Amino acid sequence: MQDLIDYCDLDRGEIEAIAEHEHLPMAIAAELSEVLVCSPEGVCQLHAMIIENMQHALEAGQNQRVLDLMQTYEHLQRTHPLPTRH
Repeated sequence: MQDLIDYCDLDRGEIEAIAEHEHLPMAIAAELSEVLVCSPEGVCQLHAMIIENMQHALEAGQNQRVLDLMQTYEHLQRTHPLPTRH
């Protein structure tokens, strides 16, 4: 699994967030991550997935999960910021 993650353009937390959001095994989420980072629309979807995961964790009272997802989202913002319109 680590080799697959090393191949991806996203880190483990981001791939785990995709897997959680889409109810997929990590290997398939890793493959999906590579498709998503290839387009502005896909990057927007990634941002939305992590935000939705944070909302669900907050609603469930999973405070540590919210904090973990916030760190994951901060990393995503640095490495794959939301596209801007020109």
